[in-house]
Amino acid sequence: MDLKTGAAPGPEAPSEPRSRVQKGILKGGFETKTEYLLEKEVENVLRVLMPENRLAVRVSLHTGLRISDVLSLKPEQLKPQFWIVEQKTGKRKRVNLPGPLLDDLKKNAGKYWVFPGRLDPKKHRTRQAVWHDVKRAAAAFRLPQNVGTHSARKVYAVELMDKYGDLDRVRRALNHAKKYPSTTMIYALADAELEKKYRRRGRKRA
Repeated sequence: MDLKTGAAPGPEAPSEPRSRVQKGILKGGFETKTEYLLEKEVENVLRVLMPENRLAVRVSLHTGLRISDVLSLKPEQLKPQFWIVEQKTGKRKRVNLPGPLLDDLKKNAGKYWVFPGRLDPKKHRTRQAVWHDVKRAAAAFRLPQNVGTHSARKVYAVELMDKYGDLDRVRRALNHAKKYPSTTMIYALADAELEKKYRRRGRKRA
């Protein structure tokens, strides 16, 4: 199953120091210290999400975009390659979408937003709605880690690190500030942190 391109079912911002990231501070009260998911766990979570939320998470898995930037996409932006301005950082980021995922986004798009709100199509779906659905899905499988929409960015970062072994390349893909390499390490090595957690709990990796 290709978890990102759609066969199935990033800029970071941290211009903030590691200590703040680790404390999990995020506007709106959501905890940012979310954790990495193993491939089978990603498949399970995607499988039970609501269709629109599943699609939003798939975009994040493929691009590394924050869920707020995914939900802010407009129909006219939907091309194989386009640029966005990150809401959190104000930085520009180039986005590349494979054909199957792009087709699914076009099918989902409304008149104003790619992810229209359930009650008001003139507003886009909220990140809180996706976040709550992801938490529900994780709870359904009794996952031990703290799972949230931001977990998709960590999966994206770990995959890049595994593929290229280049921390600076991961930093650029996430749009992390160059002066805070420790922030990128938190993402790129998130799988190692999860493995430590599994070992402490005496649980085998999937």
